[in-house]
Amino acid sequence: MKKVKSDYIVQTVIHALDLLEQFHDNVDEIGVTELSKRLRLHKNNVFRLLATLESHNFVEQNKFTENYRLGLKNLELGQTVIKQMGLVHRSRPTLEALVRECNETCYVAVLRYNHVMYLDAVESGHPVRIASRVGTRLPVHCTAAGKAILAHAADMGWQGAGSCGELHRYTPKTITDCDEFRNELERTAARGYAVEDEELNLDVRGIAAPIRDYSGAVVGAIGISGLAMRMDMARVYDELAPMAESAADNISLLLGYSPPAAVVNYS
Repeated sequence: MKKVKSDYIVQTVIHALDLLEQFHDNVDEIGVTELSKRLRLHKNNVFRLLATLESHNFVEQNKFTENYRLGLKNLELGQTVIKQMGLVHRSRPTLEALVRECNETCYVAVLRYNHVMYLDAVESGHPVRIASRVGTRLPVHCTAAGKAILAHAADMGWQGAGSCGELHRYTPKTITDCDEFRNELERTAARGYAVEDEELNLDVRGIAAPIRDYSGAVVGAIGISGLAMRMDMARVYDELAPMAESAADNISLLLGYSPPAAVVNYS
Protein backbone atom coordinates (compact mmCIF):
# COMPACT_ATOMS: atom_id res chain seq x y z
CA MET A 1 0.00 0.00 0.00
CA LYS A 2 1.42 3.34 -1.05
CA LYS A 3 2.00 5.80 1.75
CA VAL A 4 0.56 9.31 1.64
CA LYS A 5 2.69 12.36 2.38
CA SER A 6 1.18 12.77 5.83
CA ASP A 7 2.77 9.45 6.82
CA TYR A 8 6.21 11.05 6.49
CA ILE A 9 5.56 14.06 8.70
CA VAL A 10 8.12 14.43 11.51
CA GLN A 11 6.43 15.72 14.65
CA THR A 12 9.57 17.35 16.03
CA VAL A 13 9.89 19.43 12.88
CA ILE A 14 6.23 20.44 13.24
CA HIS A 15 6.94 21.63 16.77
CA ALA A 16 9.94 23.63 15.56
CA LEU A 17 7.87 25.31 12.85
CA ASP A 18 5.06 26.01 15.32
CA LEU A 19 7.64 27.65 17.58
CA LEU A 20 8.88 29.95 14.81
CA GLU A 21 5.32 30.94 13.95
CA GLN A 22 4.80 32.31 17.46
CA PHE A 23 6.86 35.33 16.42
CA HIS A 24 4.38 37.34 14.37
CA ASP A 25 2.88 40.82 14.09
CA ASN A 26 4.15 42.82 17.09
CA VAL A 27 5.65 39.88 19.00
CA ASP A 28 9.39 40.55 19.11
CA GLU A 29 10.58 38.34 21.97
CA ILE A 30 9.13 35.40 23.89
CA GLY A 31 10.40 33.56 26.95
CA VAL A 32 10.66 29.83 27.41
CA THR A 33 7.76 29.67 29.85
CA GLU A 34 5.43 31.48 27.48
CA LEU A 35 6.52 29.29 24.55
CA SER A 36 5.89 26.21 26.66
CA LYS A 37 2.33 27.38 27.37
CA ARG A 38 1.60 28.31 23.76
CA LEU A 39 2.99 25.10 22.28
CA ARG A 40 1.73 22.91 25.14
CA LEU A 41 5.17 21.33 25.42
CA HIS A 42 7.37 20.66 28.43
CA LYS A 43 10.04 23.30 29.04
CA ASN A 44 12.81 20.76 28.38
CA ASN A 45 11.40 20.08 24.92
CA VAL A 46 11.18 23.80 24.24
CA PHE A 47 14.81 24.23 25.33
CA ARG A 48 15.90 21.51 22.90
CA LEU A 49 13.98 23.10 20.04
CA LEU A 50 15.42 26.53 20.80
CA ALA A 51 18.96 25.18 21.06
CA THR A 52 18.62 23.47 17.68
CA LEU A 53 17.12 26.51 15.98
CA GLU A 54 19.71 28.79 17.59
CA SER A 55 22.56 26.65 16.25
CA HIS A 56 21.35 27.43 12.72
CA ASN A 57 20.56 31.12 13.41
CA PHE A 58 16.78 30.73 13.14
CA VAL A 59 16.41 32.16 16.66
CA GLU A 60 18.71 34.11 18.95
CA GLN A 61 18.64 34.86 22.64
CA ASN A 62 18.58 38.33 24.12
CA LYS A 63 21.34 38.12 26.74
CA PHE A 64 19.71 40.80 28.87
CA THR A 65 16.13 39.51 29.01
CA GLU A 66 16.99 35.83 28.28
CA ASN A 67 14.01 35.80 25.92
CA TYR A 68 14.24 34.58 22.35
CA ARG A 69 13.66 36.36 19.05
CA LEU A 70 13.89 35.45 15.38
CA GLY A 71 17.37 35.12 13.91
CA LEU A 72 18.74 36.53 10.67
CA LYS A 73 18.43 33.21 8.85
CA ASN A 74 14.68 33.86 8.53
CA LEU A 75 15.38 37.16 6.78
CA GLU A 76 17.82 35.47 4.40
CA LEU A 77 15.24 32.86 3.45
CA GLY A 78 12.51 35.47 3.14
CA GLN A 79 14.60 37.55 0.76
CA THR A 80 15.33 34.44 -1.29
CA VAL A 81 11.60 33.70 -1.60
CA ILE A 82 10.93 37.26 -2.72
CA LYS A 83 13.70 37.18 -5.32
CA GLN A 84 12.40 33.91 -6.68
CA MET A 85 8.88 35.19 -7.12
CA GLY A 86 8.27 36.21 -10.70
CA LEU A 87 5.83 38.92 -9.65
CA VAL A 88 8.53 40.94 -7.90
CA HIS A 89 11.02 40.50 -10.73
CA ARG A 90 8.52 41.49 -13.39
CA SER A 91 6.98 44.40 -11.49
CA ARG A 92 10.09 46.22 -10.25
CA PRO A 93 10.71 48.41 -13.34
CA THR A 94 7.03 49.40 -13.50
CA LEU A 95 7.06 50.14 -9.76
CA GLU A 96 10.05 52.45 -10.11
CA ALA A 97 8.49 54.20 -13.10
CA LEU A 98 5.24 54.73 -11.20
CA VAL A 99 7.08 56.42 -8.32
CA ARG A 100 8.83 58.74 -10.77
CA GLU A 101 5.45 59.61 -12.25
CA CYS A 102 3.46 60.28 -9.06
CA ASN A 103 6.25 60.85 -6.47
CA GLU A 104 4.38 58.87 -3.82
CA THR A 105 5.30 55.56 -2.18
CA CYS A 106 4.28 52.66 -4.43
CA TYR A 107 4.13 48.95 -3.68
CA VAL A 108 3.23 45.50 -4.94
CA ALA A 109 1.19 43.30 -2.60
CA VAL A 110 -0.37 39.84 -2.53
CA LEU A 111 -3.01 38.09 -0.45
CA ARG A 112 -1.56 35.57 2.00
CA TYR A 113 -3.46 33.79 4.79
CA ASN A 114 -6.31 36.33 4.86
CA HIS A 115 -3.89 39.25 5.05
CA VAL A 116 -2.28 41.58 2.55
CA MET A 117 1.49 41.27 2.38
CA TYR A 118 3.75 43.82 0.70
CA LEU A 119 6.36 42.10 -1.48
CA ASP A 120 8.16 45.15 -2.79
CA ALA A 121 7.94 48.91 -2.44
CA VAL A 122 9.66 52.09 -3.61
CA GLU A 123 9.38 55.18 -1.44
CA SER A 124 8.68 58.68 -2.70
CA GLY A 125 11.21 61.48 -2.63
CA HIS A 126 9.19 63.65 -0.24
CA PRO A 127 10.85 64.42 3.13
CA VAL A 128 7.63 63.30 4.83
CA ARG A 129 6.37 60.13 3.19
CA ILE A 130 4.77 56.75 3.78
CA ALA A 131 7.46 54.27 4.81
CA SER A 132 7.90 50.92 3.08
CA ARG A 133 5.99 48.03 4.65
CA VAL A 134 7.66 45.16 2.81
CA GLY A 135 7.04 41.88 4.63
CA THR A 136 4.30 43.36 6.81
CA ARG A 137 0.90 41.67 7.08
CA LEU A 138 -1.99 44.12 6.86
CA PRO A 139 -5.78 43.67 7.07
CA VAL A 140 -7.62 43.26 3.78
CA HIS A 141 -10.82 45.17 4.54
CA CYS A 142 -9.23 48.58 5.07
CA THR A 143 -6.34 48.56 2.59
CA ALA A 144 -6.55 49.50 -1.08
CA ALA A 145 -4.55 46.41 -2.11
CA GLY A 146 -6.75 44.09 -0.07
CA LYS A 147 -9.96 45.46 -1.53
CA ALA A 148 -8.55 45.48 -5.07
CA ILE A 149 -7.61 41.80 -4.87
CA LEU A 150 -10.82 40.65 -3.19
CA ALA A 151 -13.12 42.61 -5.47
CA HIS A 152 -11.60 41.15 -8.61
CA ALA A 153 -10.99 37.62 -7.40
CA ALA A 154 -14.10 35.99 -5.99
CA ASP A 155 -12.30 32.64 -6.01
CA MET A 156 -9.47 33.71 -3.69
CA GLY A 157 -11.11 31.86 -0.80
CA TRP A 158 -10.91 34.66 1.77
CA GLN A 159 -13.30 33.75 4.55
CA GLY A 160 -14.50 37.33 4.83
CA ALA A 161 -15.62 37.53 1.21
CA GLY A 162 -18.61 35.34 1.97
CA SER A 163 -19.19 35.24 5.70
CA CYS A 164 -17.44 38.57 6.29
CA GLY A 165 -16.63 37.77 9.92
CA GLU A 166 -15.41 40.51 12.26
CA LEU A 167 -14.08 43.63 10.55
CA HIS A 168 -11.83 45.35 13.06
CA ARG A 169 -12.06 49.14 13.33
CA TYR A 170 -8.73 50.96 12.97
CA THR A 171 -10.00 54.51 12.43
CA PRO A 172 -13.42 56.21 12.42
CA LYS A 173 -13.47 55.65 8.64
CA THR A 174 -12.88 51.88 8.73
CA ILE A 175 -15.71 49.89 7.18
CA THR A 176 -16.91 47.41 9.81
CA ASP A 177 -20.40 46.55 8.50
CA CYS A 178 -20.50 43.44 6.30
CA ASP A 179 -23.16 44.73 3.92
CA GLU A 180 -21.32 48.02 3.51
CA PHE A 181 -18.07 46.14 2.86
CA ARG A 182 -19.68 43.97 0.18
CA ASN A 183 -21.04 47.13 -1.45
CA GLU A 184 -17.54 48.59 -1.36
CA LEU A 185 -16.18 45.51 -3.14
CA GLU A 186 -18.91 45.81 -5.77
CA ARG A 187 -18.01 49.46 -6.38
CA THR A 188 -14.35 48.51 -6.58
CA ALA A 189 -15.00 45.77 -9.12
CA ALA A 190 -17.16 48.09 -11.23
CA ARG A 191 -14.57 50.87 -11.51
CA GLY A 192 -11.52 48.59 -11.71
CA TYR A 193 -9.52 49.90 -8.75
CA ALA A 194 -9.79 50.26 -4.97
CA VAL A 195 -9.54 53.36 -2.82
CA GLU A 196 -8.37 53.54 0.79
CA ASP A 197 -9.54 56.73 2.50
CA GLU A 198 -7.87 56.95 5.93
CA GLU A 199 -9.33 53.53 6.80
CA LEU A 200 -6.20 51.93 8.25
CA ASN A 201 -4.27 55.03 9.30
CA LEU A 202 -5.59 58.54 9.67
CA ASP A 203 -4.08 61.08 7.25
CA VAL A 204 -3.12 58.30 4.80
CA ARG A 205 -4.88 57.55 1.52
CA GLY A 206 -4.18 54.92 -1.08
CA ILE A 207 -5.27 53.45 -4.37
CA ALA A 208 -4.59 50.04 -5.88
CA ALA A 209 -5.38 48.06 -9.03
CA PRO A 210 -5.33 44.27 -9.51
CA ILE A 211 -2.55 42.37 -11.30
CA ARG A 212 -3.44 39.28 -13.35
CA ASP A 213 -1.33 36.42 -14.63
CA TYR A 214 -1.42 34.52 -17.94
CA SER A 215 -4.56 32.64 -16.87
CA GLY A 216 -6.46 35.80 -15.96
CA ALA A 217 -6.30 35.05 -12.23
CA VAL A 218 -5.66 37.96 -9.88
CA VAL A 219 -2.24 37.39 -8.31
CA GLY A 220 -1.70 40.69 -6.54
CA ALA A 221 -2.10 44.43 -6.71
CA ILE A 222 0.01 47.50 -7.32
CA GLY A 223 -0.78 50.50 -5.19
CA ILE A 224 0.04 54.11 -4.40
CA SER A 225 0.06 55.38 -0.83
CA GLY A 226 0.58 58.88 0.49
CA LEU A 227 -0.41 61.57 2.94
CA ALA A 228 -4.00 62.75 2.67
CA MET A 229 -2.79 66.36 2.57
CA ARG A 230 -1.08 65.60 -0.77
CA MET A 231 -3.63 63.08 -2.02
CA ASP A 232 -7.04 64.75 -1.97
CA MET A 233 -9.84 62.69 -3.44
CA ALA A 234 -9.86 64.67 -6.70
CA ARG A 235 -6.21 63.75 -7.28
CA VAL A 236 -6.87 60.15 -6.29
CA TYR A 237 -9.66 59.69 -8.83
CA ASP A 238 -8.50 61.94 -11.66
CA GLU A 239 -4.71 61.52 -11.60
CA LEU A 240 -3.61 58.52 -9.55
CA ALA A 241 -6.30 56.01 -10.52
CA PRO A 242 -5.31 56.00 -14.22
CA MET A 243 -1.65 55.67 -13.20
CA ALA A 244 -2.33 52.66 -10.95
CA GLU A 245 -4.50 50.96 -13.57
CA SER A 246 -1.92 51.52 -16.30
CA ALA A 247 0.85 50.12 -14.09
CA ALA A 248 -1.25 47.06 -13.18
CA ASP A 249 -2.05 46.46 -16.86
CA ASN A 250 1.63 46.68 -17.75
CA ILE A 251 2.69 44.13 -15.12
CA SER A 252 -0.19 41.85 -16.10
CA LEU A 253 0.99 41.87 -19.71
CA LEU A 254 4.51 41.00 -18.55
CA LEU A 255 3.03 38.03 -16.69
CA GLY A 256 1.39 36.83 -19.89
CA TYR A 257 -2.11 38.18 -19.42
CA SER A 258 -4.14 38.81 -22.57
CA PRO A 259 -7.09 41.18 -22.07
CA PRO A 260 -10.39 39.96 -23.53
CA ALA A 261 -10.94 41.20 -27.06
CA ALA A 262 -13.49 43.94 -27.39
CA VAL A 263 -16.82 42.85 -28.80
CA VAL A 264 -17.78 44.91 -31.83
CA ASN A 265 -21.46 45.17 -32.72
CA TYR A 266 -21.89 45.62 -36.48
CA SER A 267 -25.65 45.67 -36.42
